[in-house]
Amino acid sequence: MPLRPVRIYGDPVLRQKAREIRDFDDSLHALVADMFETMHAYQGVGLAANQVGVAQRVFVIEVPREGGSHDRFAVVNPVLSDRKGKQRDEEGCLSMPGINEEVERALSVRLRGLDEHGQPIDRMVEGFLARAAQHETD
Repeated sequence: MPLRPVRIYGDPVLRQKAREIRDFDDSLHALVADMFETMHAYQGVGLAANQVGVAQRVFVIEVPREGGSHDRFAVVNPVLSDRKGKQRDEEGCLSMPGINEEVERALSVRLRGLDEHGQPIDRMVEGFLARAAQHETD
């Protein structure tokens, strides 16, 4: 699982429309594993594939929960809906190192998509997890 360099703002791949993923094969599994390793190395809580130069619709996320556990998963072809409430907080981005801005996001959202094995994901997420999912889907 090699680290992949995170692309920095200005890199054209960050502006490309990501392609829908149709094949849940070894190359997708390797990409997801590399993304988790890269996200940890860069000390992030989320990472989208275009941030490592791959214009495909997948992100990984690992957000701490109370009690020391983590919400850790990949989402392929994510779709957000049912946005409720508002939260405003500071966000950073691995592709824009050193820059933090206050951003308003929904407090809760419905997150749908598939995991890296093609199994459906359909859950309501809220708080920091909702913020991270919205950020990575953007």
